[in-house]
Amino acid sequence: MTATTQLKINGMSCASCAGRVEKALSAVAGVEAASVNLATETATVTGQVATDALEAAISAAGYQLESKQRQFAVQGMTCASCAGRVEKSLLKVPGVLAASVNLATEQVSLRLTSAVSEESLAQAVTNAGYELVLAPTTTETGAGNNAENGAENGAATKPLAFYQTDSWPVLGAALLTIPLVLPMFGLLFGIDWMLPAFWQWVLATPVQFYFGARFYQAGWHALKAKSGNMDLLVSIGTSAAYGLSLYLWYSFDGHHGAPHLYFESSAAVLTLVLLGKFLEKRAKKRTTDALQALENLKPTTATVWRDGSWRNIAAAALKKYDRVKVLPGERIPADGIVIGGSSHVDEALISGESIPLHKTVGDHLTGGAINLDGLLEFEATAVGSESTLAKIIRLVEQAQGAKAPVQALVDKISNIFVPVVLLIALLTLLVWGLVLNDWTQGILHAVAVLVIACPCALGLATPAAIMAGTGTAARHGILVKDAVALEQATKIDYVVFDKTGTLTAGKPELLQLTAFAEEKQTVLRIAYALSQHSEHPLAKAVVHYAQIQQVPLDEVSQFTVVAGKGVQAQFGERTVVLGSGHWMRELGLTLPTEQIQIPGASVSWLAETSAGQAKLLGLFCFADQAKPEAKAAVQKLQQRGIQVAMLTGDSQQSASYIAEQLGLDHVQAEVLPQGKAQAIADIQAQGFQVAMVGDGINDAPALAQADLGIAMATGTEVAVSAAAMTLMRGNPALVASALQLASATYRNIQQNLFWAFAFNIVGIPLAAMGFLNPVIAGAAMACSSVFVVTNALRLQRMSF
Repeated sequence: MTATTQLKINGMSCASCAGRVEKALSAVAGVEAASVNLATETATVTGQVATDALEAAISAAGYQLESKQRQFAVQGMTCASCAGRVEKSLLKVPGVLAASVNLATEQVSLRLTSAVSEESLAQAVTNAGYELVLAPTTTETGAGNNAENGAENGAATKPLAFYQTDSWPVLGAALLTIPLVLPMFGLLFGIDWMLPAFWQWVLATPVQFYFGARFYQAGWHALKAKSGNMDLLVSIGTSAAYGLSLYLWYSFDGHHGAPHLYFESSAAVLTLVLLGKFLEKRAKKRTTDALQALENLKPTTATVWRDGSWRNIAAAALKKYDRVKVLPGERIPADGIVIGGSSHVDEALISGESIPLHKTVGDHLTGGAINLDGLLEFEATAVGSESTLAKIIRLVEQAQGAKAPVQALVDKISNIFVPVVLLIALLTLLVWGLVLNDWTQGILHAVAVLVIACPCALGLATPAAIMAGTGTAARHGILVKDAVALEQATKIDYVVFDKTGTLTAGKPELLQLTAFAEEKQTVLRIAYALSQHSEHPLAKAVVHYAQIQQVPLDEVSQFTVVAGKGVQAQFGERTVVLGSGHWMRELGLTLPTEQIQIPGASVSWLAETSAGQAKLLGLFCFADQAKPEAKAAVQKLQQRGIQVAMLTGDSQQSASYIAEQLGLDHVQAEVLPQGKAQAIADIQAQGFQVAMVGDGINDAPALAQADLGIAMATGTEVAVSAAAMTLMRGNPALVASALQLASATYRNIQQNLFWAFAFNIVGIPLAAMGFLNPVIAGAAMACSSVFVVTNALRLQRMSF
């Protein structure tokens, strides 16, 4: 059937742009007609063609297809085959650019064009046999905790009836199955506890068709969608054992004791699978602990100054620039700047910083942190979905919902898994029946094949590890953008640090003041007066030093910034300049550089100019000290066999001084901002896998060029958005921790995949050859999923 798709396109500016896009779309195979409206910036495409092919054509023409990210919950999935079917059904919807289903969280992440309706998405999932929950995640709306969270936090909710709880199917099925299974143990000791056939049937039937109804329903949906899943295998297998028992009971002639029935096998298999799914669900919930902890940080109320008085309002109703009051013990409801009071603030769950931080006027506050011991008033600077906490939650959700590259292989196997298992089960039945002339055993062994072959473990192996790994990372102040970043981090063998703000504090200090033609106090007064109007870091260091020395502040006139050189002004009747050595030499001064006592210092000179003559007044030496933890951070990386370098725009002398202090392997100084990306490319050309660590706007190109970009969240938004990992604290030691965690996560994925494949590769042949009865096979299948998730949970115990 021909479909019509509307696409929103960015970047068009004239009629020729529209014509170029129209031509590019018309050339895509399957497009019957394409028209572009420049006024609305939309394209209407008629034909049977995938949206991603249209996006590729638009990109090739030099424009961008406007899209948005959405996340929805999906109900009814039980295994990797289900996840694959949901993805395929959604990708067929016009306007869906990408779909990624996470079986562990039971959510789908979608990249959509603006024209896609939620109803069309829900219908596609329904047609595949599942249900799409249209309520978006809380981070998309910027709202507070959802109802489920509210229930967990003690909100009043109606208690569930016993038959509505997660544990009821397991308990109910177990109570009916135990009398069927116990006689099997009695036979081991020569005791005949076997129940009459009628009572076996009475006990097994509710297990099969009431507690096992979920398997029939999901299996039927899979058949209608011309596909297969774990439920189909279980329902066919247990139905075969149940049906065989009915047949043997019906055909029993009454001689030679009681008929040998297999009701206990079908009931035990269903009970064990239900138990496995119950344990798996509980374990999966633990993998989202970190995300839940972040969600629980969202305050529900705020005290805000409105209409001349303090009012208590919902935190979601806060607006930017609101004046907010936070009492001791309360959570800070939004990001902001302190305008009154002082207190210690606990940001442990947001940044991983275990020590409470002292906050006073002018300091930044992060929403979700706890005010410990003082009254604070602040001006809100970011609220709702724009807050730091909301962005962190979005990043963690994005990472936990992403697929690792290795998952592509698993998806391919999952697509053919169920048909292959059904074929093996059929061959098992035919070989035992036709060749060995034992149809009863053939049915039982085919049942064992169907039951042990479970794609659940395959589907959970990767997402469970990624969720646990990224959750642990978030708890320690490391945010991972996606699973690709995790895999790339395992390959890094060369780390490049920016200097200022990354390895050093980023706040130069005035460490030497030398006066030449005036009193030292006078030189400092002149420099203080000049520096008060400048935003340069060295000028701020002069102001800070003068304030500590309690130097009086004088006013200057005709203040001018001389680009790339320094500042100039009138100090009373005198014309004074403060700036670089290069500028001083241009003014004709000979500089006594032998007076510089600080190795690697940044230097400014103070001079007076009059009638074309210049007189040197003072020397100022500044140093940006290495962070206390920087040396240990470098050593930790080097111990992992990683080369560590520094890339900076500072002078060679200053860079060499810091490099020598920290024991760096390489240093490149005086690199212009535009040259940083090329420097990274040069290192990559030598065969290294490079991670770049930075925090400034000028680091963004290098972060994007590197194989792995790591940004300090203490830096600029541009740097953070260009990076694949973000460190919530300005601690360079977190770089080694991030790489260590990435390696542990990928080892965990490999272990999970190994065991998931091993259970099937070993178990299916053993079942086909008759070495596993259906009950043992059911137990093994249940264990495989629980084992994989439990192994992933080991990542939550990692510490650095």
